[in-house]
Amino acid sequence: MVPAPGLGRLAARDTGIFPCVISRRRIASIVTAALTALMLVLAPIASAADGVGLAGRVDDKFITFFCFGVIAFFAILVTVLSLIYDRMEAKKERRRHDLERFKG
Repeated sequence: MVPAPGLGRLAARDTGIFPCVISRRRIASIVTAALTALMLVLAPIASAADGVGLAGRVDDKFITFFCFGVIAFFAILVTVLSLIYDRMEAKKERRRHDLERFKG
């Protein structure tokens, strides 16, 4: 296979049609393997004996309030991101309107 101009060694080494996609797949698999190994190493730290883990002894009240906090976090996150998105859309529409007004 003749390497495509401008792709250098990557195209000469890979035999696929899209050498950049293959390279990204390799990178993604390496990152996935590294994260998996990290989780396997850190898993014993999170294990709890007799209800005592990283947060100390936890009971039902602690777990309930933690879960309410998670629910509140995601509700607030969605609301804030929606407000940011609306502002960005309004700015885009203003720019589009200004461009059409100044063209004509």
